[in-house]
Amino acid sequence: MSVASRRPAALNALILIFLALWIIAAAFPFAWTVWGSFKVEADFFSRQSWWSAIEGTRTQAQTGSAFTLAGYEGAWVQNEFWKAAVNTLIVTVSVTCISLTIGTLGGYALARSGYRYAFWILIAALIFRAMPHITLVSGYMLPFFQLNIWGVLPTTIIVLVAINQPFTLWMLHSFFLSIPKDLDESAMVDGCTRFQAFRMVIIPVMWPGVITTGLFSFLLAYNDFAVTSMLLSQDNQTVVPKIASFLGSIQNEGNVMYAVAAVVSATAPLFLLVLFFQRQIVSGLTAGAVKG
Repeated sequence: MSVASRRPAALNALILIFLALWIIAAAFPFAWTVWGSFKVEADFFSRQSWWSAIEGTRTQAQTGSAFTLAGYEGAWVQNEFWKAAVNTLIVTVSVTCISLTIGTLGGYALARSGYRYAFWILIAALIFRAMPHITLVSGYMLPFFQLNIWGVLPTTIIVLVAINQPFTLWMLHSFFLSIPKDLDESAMVDGCTRFQAFRMVIIPVMWPGVITTGLFSFLLAYNDFAVTSMLLSQDNQTVVPKIASFLGSIQNEGNVMYAVAAVVSATAPLFLLVLFFQRQIVSGLTAGAVKG
């Protein structure tokens, strides 16, 4: 008999109601933003009634239809949001690949090291990771200007890797600790070198942990604003600073609907990515819970 069938019917109903309310509360902001991205600003940000965003009265009057792609056209075509998307893809993929390469090698070495310095390396990495990003970036600005490497993607990739590396070391170090050393030793007894044992025996075992760490590294680079807004020129902006530029400033009026359409465009790939890797993420997050 399942656990749910042993619970009272009233308790099961209460749990279902709570889950339904939680799902609605979690999904409503994004669903509302997606709906509003196909409206004009006068409807979606109407001060008279929120029902205007549902009916689309002004959208109908201005475009002849209850829905419009003007926000997406303005963001992607007129303001070249596609360039920011390409830059984001380059930055995030590069940061993820470099971080995972260094993180897997470093995490494995620290997990298998019997020396005391491995602990202090991890502590130093944790302190560095705890520092606010904005304080780290401020120290990079002057030498980047002097070396004439400010505003380009490779410079930002290096800084994001430096910021993200302590996290990947800690995550992957904990995953490697959950794998018995007997696997390494058995592979080496069979003739493998240390690196061959690592590549052909250990990595396949902890692949969910690598996927989970890689996804978090991807999200850190994808969602970063402090580093990318300060180290990238306007021509090399990624999606998050580009969205902020649509909102304008006190001196310059922005186009809010461009920002709304860009937010939907930037969020949809993350939703699909998490949905595709959901099993690996769950396996990776629970891999270190039981050792041995």
